[in-house]
Amino acid sequence: MRELDAIQITQTIKRLCIEANCQLPSDIQNRIVNSCENEPWSQAKEILERIIENYEIAGKEQQPICQDTGAACVFLKIGQDVHIVGNLEDAVNEGVRQGYGEGYLRKSIVRDPLDRVNTGDNTPAMIYYELVPGDKVEITVAPKGFGSENMSQIKMLRPSDGLQGVKDFVLKVVEDAGPNPCPPIVIGVGIGGTFDKAAYLAKKALMRSTDVPNSNPFYADLEKTLLEEINALGIGPQGFGGKTTALAVNIETLPTHIAGLPVAVNVNCHVTRHKTEVL
Repeated sequence: MRELDAIQITQTIKRLCIEANCQLPSDIQNRIVNSCENEPWSQAKEILERIIENYEIAGKEQQPICQDTGAACVFLKIGQDVHIVGNLEDAVNEGVRQGYGEGYLRKSIVRDPLDRVNTGDNTPAMIYYELVPGDKVEITVAPKGFGSENMSQIKMLRPSDGLQGVKDFVLKVVEDAGPNPCPPIVIGVGIGGTFDKAAYLAKKALMRSTDVPNSNPFYADLEKTLLEEINALGIGPQGFGGKTTALAVNIETLPTHIAGLPVAVNVNCHVTRHKTEVL
């Protein structure tokens, strides 16, 4: 049994909070550049050029890519053969507290959904746990802005709605969102499980590199089809029209009940941030 001091988790999360907010993943950068090169609409092309300029300055100057530095979503894959010395949840929140403080990142979390008093340090983090084989801990910090989070939806479809029902719902979510989530967007889709599991799958889908298709050829093809249909909507960068409404669609699935077909769509803006480290 390997022992891992919780202090290491705190230190890692502090650093990842800062890095994730200042450095856009290379796969997202490449997709934006490719979209810009292939965008025929001049106004859309200009907006994409500004987006590229923005993330380049952010990376160089170590400044946040977006003023909304998000809710700190922390994904933990914990090996079954590792023992964490100390309180894991406290360690995660301390890492977020230090990262958002030392990185001068905007604190956006309120202590209660209705009294709206800011906690002042962006805690508590939204923590997702997964037990895996081995003695390592994989940490992913994904700051999630709420301009896009607010555009996300979930629907309990009927099994008879089938594939077309899933596609129609995903497209409706994007149409309803329009320019609000700062397109071009990345779409995470969760299909199956239960009400809550579908939402988790949709958020987890956003953690997968957009260069890595679903391992199931059927869903990999569906990702491509949905991306084409979303871009055919013509919403375009920042809603000004053009062929680039979305950069990617990632789908994750789980088995589900014979009576259900849960589908969740988690919308993310072009600032699809996440940073991972293994301890």
